[in-house]
Parts: sequence; structure tokens; C-alpha cells
Amino acid sequence: MSDFLRSKVALSVLAVCFILGSLFVLHLRTLIQPDEGRYAEMAREMLLSGDWITTRLNGIKYFEKPPLHTWMSAASFALFGIGDWQARLWNGLCGVLTVFLTGYTGQRVFGGRVGVYAALVLGSTLFWAATSQFNSLDLGVAATMALSLCALLIAQRDEASAAERLRWMMVCWAGMALSLLAKGLIGIVLPGGVLFLYALLSGDRSIFLRLHPVRGLLLLLALALPWFLLVAARNPEQPHFFFIHEHWERFMLKTHHREGPWYYFLVLLVPAALPWLPALPASLALAGKRVAGRFQPGRLLLVWVVFILFFFSYSSSKLPGYMVPIFPALALLAGVYLERASRAALLAVAALLALVGVVGLAYTPFVSGLANSAGDVALFEATRPFLWAAFAAALVAGMVGCWTAWRGQRDAALLAVALGGWLLTQLIMAGHEPFGRQRSLADLAMAIRPELSAEAPVYSVGTYRQSMTFYMGHTVIPVDYKDELEFGLEQEPQRGIDTLEEFYARWKQGAASGQRQYAILREDLYPELQRQGLPMTLRGRGDNVVLVSSLP
Repeated sequence: MSDFLRSKVALSVLAVCFILGSLFVLHLRTLIQPDEGRYAEMAREMLLSGDWITTRLNGIKYFEKPPLHTWMSAASFALFGIGDWQARLWNGLCGVLTVFLTGYTGQRVFGGRVGVYAALVLGSTLFWAATSQFNSLDLGVAATMALSLCALLIAQRDEASAAERLRWMMVCWAGMALSLLAKGLIGIVLPGGVLFLYALLSGDRSIFLRLHPVRGLLLLLALALPWFLLVAARNPEQPHFFFIHEHWERFMLKTHHREGPWYYFLVLLVPAALPWLPALPASLALAGKRVAGRFQPGRLLLVWVVFILFFFSYSSSKLPGYMVPIFPALALLAGVYLERASRAALLAVAALLALVGVVGLAYTPFVSGLANSAGDVALFEATRPFLWAAFAAALVAGMVGCWTAWRGQRDAALLAVALGGWLLTQLIMAGHEPFGRQRSLADLAMAIRPELSAEAPVYSVGTYRQSMTFYMGHTVIPVDYKDELEFGLEQEPQRGIDTLEEFYARWKQGAASGQRQYAILREDLYPELQRQGLPMTLRGRGDNVVLVSSLP
């Protein structure tokens, strides 16, 4: 077993199992409100409308993000049909491919067993494994930034030939273009800041001459600029909103109400880096040491991690997904450290995983105590079997890791920890499905979907549930609601209704004419509609929402 990871056949079997397992879990959960439903709906609308330039949400212009994720999800829908796993496919592929790219980079840049260990670390790190099956933009931008990082590391090796350096630097510039299309200016601001600080701290000033900046910038513009020009030509309001409101104001101001303390990401890193947390301090310390040669890959990776964490810690807008781009770099640093780590260090990693299992198993019987209502108790009860399995897997894998580490079997110990970390994440994610399905209101949406025609109006009163729109396969007319749709409604006010009074009049008019119409109501508004005497039939309730129609 100690030589398992040295066999090409065994590595191939492990790789195939990882790919199949990572793709299989994509269909285990309903799309969670709001992010997963939002991005799935945007892709559905793009595919059906045929407009691949102007991104829309609920039929309304939506320019908060660039289009790469929407393009890829729409392409997935076109190839495999519209559904849950298809919406997550782009992130799933990005997660898997980045694991292999990280492993390849570790082998090319550091040699030895670093590549294999780095791939094991990244593929099983809780945050990476979780976001790889979550339909949001964070994993896509992390993967495209990792492409730039890995290509840069390979290109800048002291032993790289001129042709190899040029080839990989073009890949690096292409990765930045994709990052720009995935999340915006951070795709070039973050790598640029890392390079500047690396040159300053390492003394490797000549790196800027080795970037092929003219060819690279031309390639970046050729890949990224066309969409920005086309969308601005069709929507002159887009550039100011995207570059000023969504970049400068989001970073500097608290307009999005996503602020947090400066140590927000440092605290989050503790669970996010499981099960490899004990290896991180020594990995980062080792990266700071100078190695022979002009290029200092460890220092560049260290700057990458620290700068990105500092950048988002300083920002006034903080969300957990913002830190995902640091994990490929952390995995490479951990791979370097684990190749030479002592038996005690390996035992610490495995023991932490076992401890997580013990604590989780001890707490699982009492998990229902977290319920805020009687209805939530049943959801926690449904989750409990998955928690038993998740923490049992962590405990067993941790114990196997401790035993093999004690016997000096490094490969076996790291493989056991990686498998345990991956299973822990996937089982917890699968166990969240009862909550996710309730929050998504998928059952309520699909109950009326067979009745819906393209002409039937569906109003969304005082609320907007992104996942419902996707599962109904039908856009809604927002009533007395703006929030993230505000900018689009300013451009196209005819797509919404500003006041409840106007909605009452339109609903009564539709009912009088015999029109079939539906309304998704914020629950506290339902009694008011009853007092108004609106002709309506209750169709269902769920998660603070009431669904009514004007005909039985």
C-alpha cells in the first residue's frame, strides 16, 4: 500500500474514480436558493432566447457579472438538456480539471511526489470539494485564475526553454482573459498585484521581461474585449454599472451589506481547509525560504495566498466564495511540505480528521436541537443519516491515516486522509438536500408547471425566489420588489409593477376576463390580499411563500 501512488495503473484508477465520483454527486441536490437558482435561470433564458450577449435574469437585464459562467451552463443545457446536474457541470469540470492541473504543475515545477500530493490535497479540501458541486461563479473564477497561476509557474522555471516559456505564458494570459470573463477585473488585478509584490519581495525584477507582455496583452484583448464591446453597444448603460458600481463601489462601499470583520476569511479558513489545516502553517513558513535559482515559485505562491486574502479582507464586501482562488496555491505549498513532512506532522493531519469524526458523531444525536420550528425538526432528522455516515467516514479514514503514518507509509496515510476528507464533504453536502429542496420551492414550482403557458402571467409579490423561476420554466413579474433586479428594472420598467395597488387592479382585471394567472406571495402579504377581496385559490405554501392562482 505504501507504494500505491507510485504505480501509473493505480494513479489512473484513482483518477477515474475521482472524476466519476465528482460528476456523480452533481445530481444529488436541488439547486439552492438563491445563487444556484439565479445562475441556472440566467443560462436557461440565454439558451431559449438565443441572445448570448445581453445577460438577463427573469427576463430583465442583469449586468452584475460577466457572461462566462452563463455561456458554459447554457452550452451544457444545449448538449444535455435543462436540469440540476447540467447547471452544475461547468463548475464540476472546473473543479476536477484544476485538481489535475495543480498536480501536473507540482510535478513540473517542484518534482518528486509534490504533484500527486498537491492533487490529493486540493481534491479533498472541504471548500474546494464543496464549491466544485455548487452552481456559483466562485469556482469558475478560481479555476481560470489557477490556470494563469499554474501556467506562470511552469513558464518561469529557470530550466524552461524560450519556446516553452512563450507557449505557457500565452496560456497564462488566456487564463486571465477567461478570469475577466468569469468575474470581472479581479481576473487581472489579483494576478497583477501578486506579480508586483513577488518581484518586490523576491528580488526577481526581471520577471516582467519574461512575461511576453505585448503578445500576451493582445491575446487577452482578443479573447475578452469583443463581449465588452458588443454588450456596451447594445446596452450603453452597462459599462458604468459594471465597472463602477459592481467593482469600485462593491469594494469600497457597504452598499451590498456584505461587510464583515477584517479577520473574516482567517476564521473561515479553519473549517474551509479541512482536513489539511495542520499542514498549512508549516507549508507557508517553508514557502518563505529562498531556494537556489532566479525564480522563486514557493515565494510566488505565498504572495498569491497572502495578497488575495488581504485584498478581500480589506474589501467592504465579503462572501465565503471570494477566498476559493487561494486553494490551488495552498495545495501546491502543502504538496511541497508533505513530501518531506515528519511522521509527527502526518499524524497531526490524520488525527485532526479523526477528531472531527469523533466530535461530529458525538454531536449528531443532538442535531435536531438546532431546529427553529417544529417543521425544521423533520428536516434535521432526514439529515442525520448522512451526518452519521460523514463523520464515521472521517473517523475511520483518520484512524487508518494515523496507523499508516505511524508505520511510515506516507502515501497510504495521505491517501486515507484525502479519501476521508472528500467523503466527509460530499456526505454533508448530500445531507443538506432536505433543507435545499424546501428552500428552493422546487416541488411547489413543478406542481403548477404543467399548467403554465407562455402567456400566463406569474406575479412575484414582495419577493423573488430564483430557484422557483428555474423550476417553473417561466419568468415572473416582480411586484413591489427591486433588490438585485433594481438596475434592470430602471432600464426596462415595463417588466415590473411598482405598487401593490397596481397589482390588485391588474389581477382583478385578469380574473374578470377569465385569464389563468398565478402569484407567488411573501407570506405576510397573503392576509392583505384576502382583505382586498382578490379572487384567488390557494395552491400551496412553503418557506415563507404562498402560491395562489385566479382559477381553480
